[in-house]
Amino acid sequence: MIHIYSGETISFNINYHKRKSMGISIDPYGNVEVKAPKGTTDECVLQFIEEKWDWIQQKSKEMKDRTLGPQEKVYDHGESFLYLGNEYPIHISEDITIKQDHVIFEGDKLYIYVKELEDEKIKQALKRFYYQQCKALVEKSIKSYQINFKIKPRSIRISDNNRTWGTCDSKLQLTFNWKLAMAPLKVIDYVVVHEMCHMVHLNHDRSFWRLVGKIIPDYKEMENWLAFSSWKMTV
Repeated sequence: MIHIYSGETISFNINYHKRKSMGISIDPYGNVEVKAPKGTTDECVLQFIEEKWDWIQQKSKEMKDRTLGPQEKVYDHGESFLYLGNEYPIHISEDITIKQDHVIFEGDKLYIYVKELEDEKIKQALKRFYYQQCKALVEKSIKSYQINFKIKPRSIRISDNNRTWGTCDSKLQLTFNWKLAMAPLKVIDYVVVHEMCHMVHLNHDRSFWRLVGKIIPDYKEMENWLAFSSWKMTV
């Protein structure tokens, strides 16, 4: 079915089920499906679509963008980078007097100061910024959630390992991916708690997930954010 609303057109499928209320799902390709109770009229479906219009448009775009995969970044004014779950444009300044290339987050921009206007130097400045922010955010989160644990991590390290968001070894050494600084604070907290729970349970058995759920009841939402948004976490 096709519906036009606010000057925009949306295509969607309707499936009728034995259920009490309507719901919407969007697949990885941006296709929209409305699930409705048997007997629901087209008028009710269209009204429901209009009520959820902004959400549908946003999620459809996110899904379609995701299928394209990470896009190559342009290290120039206005290019956006993720920080704490939101995208911010960069503003680049060349300054040969500074001691080290660096990034400052202020207001609604990421201000990058480099000695030379070279893409690689801008990229490394951004990466260094994320490393520093990730370390500070992780340490703050660990301190906040330590009250839930009788044991403490022996060391905390930030790494460049893209295979995992975090690890905890048998020596209670915690390691976290620097890209976590691009995620919302609640997602960072979840990854921190996840690894701290491994100090108690090294595997992913039921006891482990019970402990995670006790501390972060909505942890599945955090996992979903990482699953659907990790492709955007790039420099």
